[in-house]
Amino acid sequence: MALTLGTTGMDRKTEAEVQSAFKIANAETGHHWTLVDGDNADYVLIDMDSLYGPMSWLRLHSMGRKVIGLSSVDRQQTDYRLPHPISANDLTVLLSEIATDLPSSSADARPEIAQAAIATTPMAETAAESIPMPEPEPEPEPEPEPEPITPEQPVIRSLQHWLTPHRLSKPVRLQREQQPALLIDANAGVWHGSATLKPLAVCFEGEVQAADFVPLDTAEWTAEAAKLGAAQPLSRLQWLGGLLSDAATSGKYQLKKWPQTEREYPKHFRIATVMMKGPANVTEIAEASGVSVDEVNAFINANLATGYAEPAGDAPPPSTAPQKPAGLFGRMRGH
Repeated sequence: MALTLGTTGMDRKTEAEVQSAFKIANAETGHHWTLVDGDNADYVLIDMDSLYGPMSWLRLHSMGRKVIGLSSVDRQQTDYRLPHPISANDLTVLLSEIATDLPSSSADARPEIAQAAIATTPMAETAAESIPMPEPEPEPEPEPEPEPITPEQPVIRSLQHWLTPHRLSKPVRLQREQQPALLIDANAGVWHGSATLKPLAVCFEGEVQAADFVPLDTAEWTAEAAKLGAAQPLSRLQWLGGLLSDAATSGKYQLKKWPQTEREYPKHFRIATVMMKGPANVTEIAEASGVSVDEVNAFINANLATGYAEPAGDAPPPSTAPQKPAGLFGRMRGH
């Protein structure tokens, strides 16, 4: 049975690079992998350097998914890391590493995958000749019947999932029953609708499917946009989607710059003031700002979605290089 590799949280160019590298890497490892679109995969590859990468990681981490972080820097939160820019050689090594890291029960179910991983390892033939054959192990006692596996809940894709040019390539209208109308042009990075955000919370409830979006031509877009008011930045809608996502947070977070705040959420100013002082976890921020943990969690998710916040990494270790003596007498003492 083949392993599956999914992709999410990346732009169209990066996704194309992954697909190209995967074809080569999969062939090198014996065609034992299948590339799928979305989160329902054994392992999910996300672009941690992109705007949506940290948000995708939080969601997948809370779902218990195995996450591969595509990143140009070493990040500690993902299960595996694929260096960016992508190369077929790096992906081949990673797929082999994952196959060899499988627990024994998985390895027994997929012996051909483990064998392919060994075959792609440098100097595999030499190593195989030098390693003596292991002594046969005694027959293990029969294991009890495993408990039936409860099927996973289907992934519900909210409006937040669609707010990228990759998924909405044309100007569209979204208006479901008893919900306000939204005009979205993801390529232009704008939308038209309610001037305040709280009335739009209902638009992020439940699942939104591709069929719910109605494509608009230029004349239709112009006419309907005139009725809904001036264009607004798409990041404002993405911010609301993050705020309502209810994604779990862990560890410490920091603000890269002063974020956008909404008059409808006056407590966010106090949260932002605390977070600008330095990295802190949700509980510390809540105590310092006098705001509930749930509101702090929602604020962090909103600003992860727009790129204003990010998980705080470990501080760099102090330099151990000896300081050069300064001045003439310093150089003389150095000799």
